[in-house]
Amino acid sequence: MRADRVFAYGAAAGLLGDLLLGDPRRGHPVAAFGRAAAAVERVLWRDDRARGALHTAVCAGGAVALGAVAARVVRTSPAASLALTGAATWAVVGGTSLAREARAVGRALEAGDVEGARARLPHLCGRDPQALDADGIARAVVESVAENTSDAVVGALVWGAVGGVPGLLGFRAVNTLDAMVGHRSPKYLRYGWASARLDDVAGWPGARLTAVLATLAGDDPRGAVRAWRADAAAHPSPNAGPVETSFAGALGVRLGGTLSYGGRVEHRPVLNGNGRAVGVHDVERAVRLSKRVSWLALGVCVAARRIAKGRTS
Repeated sequence: MRADRVFAYGAAAGLLGDLLLGDPRRGHPVAAFGRAAAAVERVLWRDDRARGALHTAVCAGGAVALGAVAARVVRTSPAASLALTGAATWAVVGGTSLAREARAVGRALEAGDVEGARARLPHLCGRDPQALDADGIARAVVESVAENTSDAVVGALVWGAVGGVPGLLGFRAVNTLDAMVGHRSPKYLRYGWASARLDDVAGWPGARLTAVLATLAGDDPRGAVRAWRADAAAHPSPNAGPVETSFAGALGVRLGGTLSYGGRVEHRPVLNGNGRAVGVHDVERAVRLSKRVSWLALGVCVAARRIAKGRTS
């Protein structure tokens, strides 16, 4: 079986597996990687960029190497290659868990249980829930759905199309390292620099594809384009900017503004200032848009790999 077909069938099976099964409650491969990365950090940590770069190289490089070895072992068996691609895709994407957590917060808000929504929000993002009212929680959920559509699904599919199983595992490793050490806390400002910058590079193509597909699949394509062009560059993240603005325009809502992370207040620019304030019902709309974008991304990545294979054969 040709490599492009292995990726197509395997990635589709992995996405379907995520849709039907979601993430395992225990023993998730990404959690195992996180524990290994934390062990490496305990050995290497110094308040130093070079040590942080070594940590990134060891952990991300190890994930890519593991994927390359596994792919090489099964390369003579199309069935085993397909199964490996499907398992790797299922392990690294998280669209179903993203939708489940977003909807759990949305249901609590719909029931008027703001405290319950606050308790659930940390499962989805790192915002300080005590600083948010019901509308602020809904906005945080929509923003997290938008950003994680790129990080948890589309970006992985892009790198899977580029590099097969090593690409899938490498992208998830880089994204996980950024979540662990890439934030701007005193401990990780220097040590996490390499992980944060590598995540910016790895996330660039997936973020742009997510933004394009959200524009096409949303309720207001012109509004999404306008918001993307007007406000994306003002966002502090080079990848979250296009994604969040395109979602904001596609849904017709206003995102951004003041938020709090771990007691640190940030005053971010307003995205799609002509949109209305986010309402509770927008949580479900954002989840549905995320799902459309995810399946469209699979189609685009499969087609791109097939075209690239045809040009090189």
